[in-house]
Amino acid sequence: MSTTYDDPVVDGVESQPTAPRGRRPLTIAAAVVAAVLVLVAVFGAGWFAHSRSHPGDDSVEAGFARDMSTHHAQAVEMSMLALDKSTQPDLRLLAGEIVQAQQAQIGMMQTWLREWGLEPTGHQPRMSWMKDGASLMKNGLMPGMASPEDMTKLRNATGAEFDQLYLHLMQQHHLGGIHMVEGVVGVSHDDDVTWLAQAMANNQRAELEFIQQILTKIGA
Repeated sequence: MSTTYDDPVVDGVESQPTAPRGRRPLTIAAAVVAAVLVLVAVFGAGWFAHSRSHPGDDSVEAGFARDMSTHHAQAVEMSMLALDKSTQPDLRLLAGEIVQAQQAQIGMMQTWLREWGLEPTGHQPRMSWMKDGASLMKNGLMPGMASPEDMTKLRNATGAEFDQLYLHLMQQHHLGGIHMVEGVVGVSHDDDVTWLAQAMANNQRAELEFIQQILTKIGA
């Protein structure tokens, strides 16, 4: 079973404005993705990893980059399944946005690690970079991640069952991801890491709004 996380808005995180009818959340998400891609194209990957002070192997920044890359990879996998299996236009739009945004962000985080002279994986346990992070691990899974059983169900599901399961799993996935972002924003001294983490949170909050719109639309 997936671990349920409280809505970050309830925990005091500033909420996003209520979206009007239509696709405002995905418009926001698309703008975030576009801005990320433009920055990569114009400034190059090195812009995201200043040489003045590289984080170390056991740093918060390195731990976040490694763990969030793994976290994102599962969201990409689930969304690729959605692009292959779902016939719902809005759901496919959401899945495409997630694939595009999170693949780009994985690329940035892996670039940081290379620029810092670090390996893609470290020796520290998952979530050890975050205060009380070990307590957030459930059955070896980082916050919000789908279990192997959940992933098997998703791969085998079809039609409306698939759509509902994907949306609910992605909802929990995003809530867990935002919780991880909050953990790095409060302690990191690297401006680039903080910038990207905040962009992730803004993007995923917008997508959470859109997920709820789709769930309401399909009566789930």
